[in-house]
Amino acid sequence: MGKRRAKVATTVGDVCAVMERAAPLGLAQDWDNVGLLAGDRNAAVERVLMCIDMTGAVVDEAIRKRVQFVMAYHPVLFKAVSRLTWPSDETDGLVFRCVANGIAVYSMHTALDAAEGGTNDVLADMCGVGETEPFEYVGGESGKVKVVVFVPEGEADAVAGAMFEAGAGWIGDYERCSFRIPGTGTFLGGEETEPAIGLAGRYETVKEVRVEMVVKRRDLPAVVEALRTAHSYEEPAFDVYPLVGEPVRGIGRVGTLTKATTLKGLVRKLKRATGAVNVQTVGDVDGAAKRVVVCVGAAGSWLFALGIGAGDVVVTGEIRHHDALAIARRGASAIALGHWASERPVLAPLAELLGGMMDGVRVDVSEADCDPFGAV
Repeated sequence: MGKRRAKVATTVGDVCAVMERAAPLGLAQDWDNVGLLAGDRNAAVERVLMCIDMTGAVVDEAIRKRVQFVMAYHPVLFKAVSRLTWPSDETDGLVFRCVANGIAVYSMHTALDAAEGGTNDVLADMCGVGETEPFEYVGGESGKVKVVVFVPEGEADAVAGAMFEAGAGWIGDYERCSFRIPGTGTFLGGEETEPAIGLAGRYETVKEVRVEMVVKRRDLPAVVEALRTAHSYEEPAFDVYPLVGEPVRGIGRVGTLTKATTLKGLVRKLKRATGAVNVQTVGDVDGAAKRVVVCVGAAGSWLFALGIGAGDVVVTGEIRHHDALAIARRGASAIALGHWASERPVLAPLAELLGGMMDGVRVDVSEADCDPFGAV
């Protein structure tokens, strides 16, 4: 009988990779702090706990359940910290306890807000929206750059060939892809130079070819080295341009309700679906609700760039006083479910999704995670 293969443990790094597949970190807002915040990427993981806010009660739960990985939607480390200590009433103490107990901490936050099937999509589905559009489209991470090099006319094939051999020039299933434009290069070498063409101290013009091709970021060092080696110039001229991927759906969602209702009717539906107990509204509760503008967490003034008006309902977590007045002035309405309550619904479907992507790893939603605002 053959030997039974030992089971390979899932590591923190593996879980991070799965998290990033569900919510690519490149979708997060520039000001956010997402990804792995604390932890050993090589440590084994058998249990993952998911929450909106990593409070002391959530950390207690994670330790009690022998969890090795906590996904806290809100970054528990947001601004720079100078120390991690215990005891502490601040968030640094929570992170210290996790590290001390071998628990990695990860945050998705605005990456999950923008991701397909993320927080905003889940809330839009609860509203009963059909097709949706994001507030904005953002460039996805391509992992590629474009290298442009200028070579003497007779050397274009040799330099391009060296770059191809180093990994450049792949577009999909096509290899050795490049674009070339003829032109004229000029230079004046100093007295200490040894130009491959012309003489030092003399202004020269040379027929050159602009050669450009796509390169994976991981192959860039090898491609640049090949370029320099194959090029005859002492100082070959080349440029590296970052490439943005195809536009992907960004933050927020806008869509038309599949069945028109009133503001009151939509509130009732969302309260049942989310369990929200601290709901506020703006506008006529008997007014029509046709299109919804969904933004979990806190809605900002950028809502008004969407041209909201009569029949539009902003569905969010919380709204500033003056923004509420502006919404009312435009004849629109709004539902503020509470910051936590608007975000929490994503955890159950996300836990199911992530659990299905990792063999031997249990993913649970925290029972201790709760809305900091109570109802009277």
